[in-house]
Amino acid sequence: QVQLVESGGGLVQAGGSLRLSCVASGSIFGITMRWYRQAPGKQRELVASFTSGGTTSYADSVKGRFTISRDNAKNTVYLQMSSMKPEDTAVYYCRGTFYGSLTWGQGTQVTVAS
Repeated sequence: QVQLVESGGGLVQAGGSLRLSCVASGSIFGITMRWYRQAPGKQRELVASFTSGGTTSYADSVKGRFTISRDNAKNTVYLQMSSMKPEDTAVYYCRGTFYGSLTWGQGTQVTVAS
């Protein structure tokens, strides 16, 4: 069973940047990888996707500020976050479907101070 481990979260001032990483214990080649986030009291929401075909997409709330990328050789997907806002505060999770099994990481906390 493939496992996902996120890292890179922390406390940042508004306007600052963070880069999240998600490392898979198996190959991510051919797998669509996604980043989600969940703020306190809110539903988990899709932030960004990177398909196996190389297409990226973003939630309107992060478009132009966040960039998703991947390194298949390192089995890693990244989320570069810039011009961060207090409303970006959330636990960020990566997700992929491996051998038919929907897999989530444990999440990494991101806090943006105003």
